[in-house]
Amino acid sequence: EVQLVESGGGLVQAGGSLRLSCAASGFTFKIDDYCIGWFRQAPGKERKGVSCISISDGSTHYADSVKGRFTITSSNANNTFYLQMNSLKPEDTAVYYCAAGRTITMEINDYDYWGQGTQVTVSS
Repeated sequence: EVQLVESGGGLVQAGGSLRLSCAASGFTFKIDDYCIGWFRQAPGKERKGVSCISISDGSTHYADSVKGRFTITSSNANNTFYLQMNSLKPEDTAVYYCAAGRTITMEINDYDYWGQGTQVTVSS
């Protein structure tokens, strides 16, 4: 059974940093064929893509709203994926989810497996 478990969320002041982790397990097929995406959902809003990384070649994509502030990385040795978030703003407040999909995209429908999410709250 594929599992994705997020951690690292919390409360931080505006301008601060957090690093989210996503531990992936249970892949019975080559995880290299997958991409890992980070999504977020603020209260009353739809879930949106933040960033994604191809496990096979390390290529990355970012939403315009986080470019230059967030960095997605992977530790293929232990199937853990990270989202380093710097210069956080109150509008970054949301539940953050990691997901695994077969295409490097930030479209929700392209992802097959999802974690339960971790809350990030940025105070002003």
